[in-house]
Amino acid sequence: MSRHAMLSLHETTILSETFRLMGDPTRLRILHFCLTGPHAVGDIAQNLALSPSLVSHHLRLLRGARLVKRERRSRQVFYTVADHHVTTMLLDMVNHIGESQEEEEWPLLENGPAC
Repeated sequence: MSRHAMLSLHETTILSETFRLMGDPTRLRILHFCLTGPHAVGDIAQNLALSPSLVSHHLRLLRGARLVKRERRSRQVFYTVADHHVTTMLLDMVNHIGESQEEEEWPLLENGPAC
């Protein structure tokens, strides 16, 4: 698909669902943590102060959206960001909000979420 081609309804739905999944702060924290390399559920849970069952639940959803991938090593499973597209998008958005915060103080968030 060309970078600027019109998205089909199906593609738009998938993209919308992907962004919806990433709209959860806990899932974004997990994704961001997984940028640093492969991590086991317990490692993610401990570093983000979350329960392992909550981390597992979110990882299942992120894996279903192909945002993370897993690798089994002996009896442990390690998770990392799925590919360079996800990595680039996350890092670009982190840079974007950093630039925006320097320029203005998020006027849209002063009154709560826009939705």
